[in-house]
Amino acid sequence: MPTAPPVGGLADAVFEHARTEPHRAALSRKDAAGRWREVTSLEFRDEVLALARGLLAEGVRFGDRVALMARTRYEWTLFDFALWTVGAQSVPVYPTSSADQVHWMLHDAGVTACVVEHEDHAMTVGSVVDRLPRLQRLWQLDAGAVAALVAAGERVDEEVVHRHRRAVTPESVATVIYTSGTTGRPKGCVLTHGHFMFEADTLVGRWQEVFGARPGEEASTLLFLPLAHVFGRMVEVAAVRRRVRLGHQPALTASALLPDLASFRPTFVLAVPHVFEKLYAAARRRAETEGRAAPFDRAVEVAVAYAEAQEHKAFGLGPGPSAALRLQHQFFEKVVYAKVREALGGRVRHAMSGGSAMSRRLGLFFAGAGVTVYEGYGLTESASAATANPPGRVKYGTVGPPVPGTSVRIAEDGEVWLRGPHVFSGYLGDPEATAAVLRDGALATGDLGSLDADGYLTITGRKKEILVTSSGKSVSPMALEERVCAHPLVAQCLVVGNDRPFVAALVTVDPEAVAHWLALRDRPEPPPAELVRDPELEAEIRRAVVSANTAVSQAESIRTFRILARPFSEEHGLLTPSLKLKRRAIEAAYAREIAALYR
Repeated sequence: MPTAPPVGGLADAVFEHARTEPHRAALSRKDAAGRWREVTSLEFRDEVLALARGLLAEGVRFGDRVALMARTRYEWTLFDFALWTVGAQSVPVYPTSSADQVHWMLHDAGVTACVVEHEDHAMTVGSVVDRLPRLQRLWQLDAGAVAALVAAGERVDEEVVHRHRRAVTPESVATVIYTSGTTGRPKGCVLTHGHFMFEADTLVGRWQEVFGARPGEEASTLLFLPLAHVFGRMVEVAAVRRRVRLGHQPALTASALLPDLASFRPTFVLAVPHVFEKLYAAARRRAETEGRAAPFDRAVEVAVAYAEAQEHKAFGLGPGPSAALRLQHQFFEKVVYAKVREALGGRVRHAMSGGSAMSRRLGLFFAGAGVTVYEGYGLTESASAATANPPGRVKYGTVGPPVPGTSVRIAEDGEVWLRGPHVFSGYLGDPEATAAVLRDGALATGDLGSLDADGYLTITGRKKEILVTSSGKSVSPMALEERVCAHPLVAQCLVVGNDRPFVAALVTVDPEAVAHWLALRDRPEPPPAELVRDPELEAEIRRAVVSANTAVSQAESIRTFRILARPFSEEHGLLTPSLKLKRRAIEAAYAREIAALYR
């Protein structure tokens, strides 16, 4: 069973790599002209050391908490490892956080210093600084924070930094990550260096096919997940420890991400299902525009059938793809599948997905197109992945068996319980909340799930999200919502019905998909208020609802729905930063629309 290293901390890897492979490309960052430039292990070590000296010069001490509020960028990783070098604790803050959220996290964590990306963030912190008596320093990345700190650190001897680094142990706290939370105030999850080292080393050891490289290639990944989320932080740590060249991309929009994937050309990516859904939808829209929708759809069917046959063979349930299927698959390789891979940079053959559920069909399609997506499951409280599909035995539509060293059991009420060295020690300053989720050393996740005969976990919903209609019928909304969202025009779906006579839904549509759908019909795009009442659009959404209803009983089915004029957004407080629905907030914001569904 894997165990956390007995000594040292996360920053030690930076110094060890500089000693053993000083000229290896450890990271890449964009220069002023937008070109990727390599940063060697030695250069990164020197930057971390210089910044660590600056932090000490400016009063940051062992055990202090320092907030980081920025998008995913090179400097975040630089600050993380500099803080860990001196034994300080980073407190990530989503860059979209409101002033109230910023105040709560910085006050609750007792941060003494804060790093922000730009002036808007500085103003957000400044608006609440009078209520943060412990906050002594505020540094702004876009105003030369790194250079200023490096200059300040010139008066600090390097040996002082190394004394701090040698004092860090696996039991030392590395970070306090606040849960984004679909309800209530965020809680600070206390995670140690040992938690991250165990998790990163376990994932890299078991998933060598993902984190490794083929002969003649160097392993590399472009990190575009938010570093304020535990999944992004784990990618950062694993890449540095595994000697994977790491790049950063701050935007998740297709217009920003796709060009950087093409220029960076990673060998693997780690993403949320939303990214894969967008890639698939963009590929299909392009095929439709070029008049090749029918061949594309046939290629999808072949990819799904091919991957499913491979899956059956892996589990001893079949002989694998037939000769005829292999021939069809080979035909579509150059005209469809290679182009899908090209959108990811051309070298990606493996990917990992987490954060929310990926549909079985989408996972099969990407596998059939030559990109195996290993879906996993975890929480901030488990330092990222607790389960994940293993190489060679991927069961699409599940989140896989427990990662090595972890155990999973299903409680009597269907709740998923986890045990393992990566499970957190508790919520910062909140023993009551800690006791509610840590039961005899096991983490009660709040998620509902089931284990199949092979030990693979399937998540079926959230305990707090179960709806109970006025007739007493319990309904898990997640499965219905996922099936409605499978329609290419649907962006989001929120199922409602608690204490109501039947189940209904609020549906939002994807603006890009709708624009494409209208263009194919030579129709102008009407104002949103008119679009949501469009009979053709309503008929399309009704088909999605009817299809979703076939998977549940009549009592659980969606009887009626309402199309909304705009998608739920994080900006309006209706999504978490990891794009999960904030159910209570949505139901409050659209109370009138929900009430109208039951008239």
